[in-house]
Amino acid sequence: MTEEPPAAGRDVSRVVFPSRRGSARRDRRGRGLRGPLLPPTLPGWRTRGERFDETLLSTVERLEKHLGSDLDGVEFAVEEVPPSAPAPWETGAVPLGRYFPADPAAGLSHRIVVYRRPVVGRSADSDDIAALVRDVLVEQLAQMLGRDPEDIDPTYRD
Repeated sequence: MTEEPPAAGRDVSRVVFPSRRGSARRDRRGRGLRGPLLPPTLPGWRTRGERFDETLLSTVERLEKHLGSDLDGVEFAVEEVPPSAPAPWETGAVPLGRYFPADPAAGLSHRIVVYRRPVVGRSADSDDIAALVRDVLVEQLAQMLGRDPEDIDPTYRD
């Protein structure tokens, strides 16, 4: 059935149109109100990337206590995946991290980049992620400082 437009002379000022303001939060099909499962104040609200960043930061803070001033001026970064064109010396497996030496002429300091997706892909749970992030950081720092990884972190490969 189609509605016909009001005839000339009919008073349409009393026509009430339904409000659409509350439609996004209505109880559809008896499943309850729509909304987030977790409020933003709970830890479960954080994304996987944010949790990975927190893992990296806590590992760097722990290594800073052990290494002290050796980490002054070192930048740490997280990238999703390594670049599609690998460095000439990188053959075989996908790199989990990479060390970029300082370039004073370009104004760049030492940088260590950890690639999130390859690390997460090789880990079974959050404990494995934390252990693998620690190992990657220790290996890259050992390369940067010219030391053995066991000198950087005695718990390396435990």
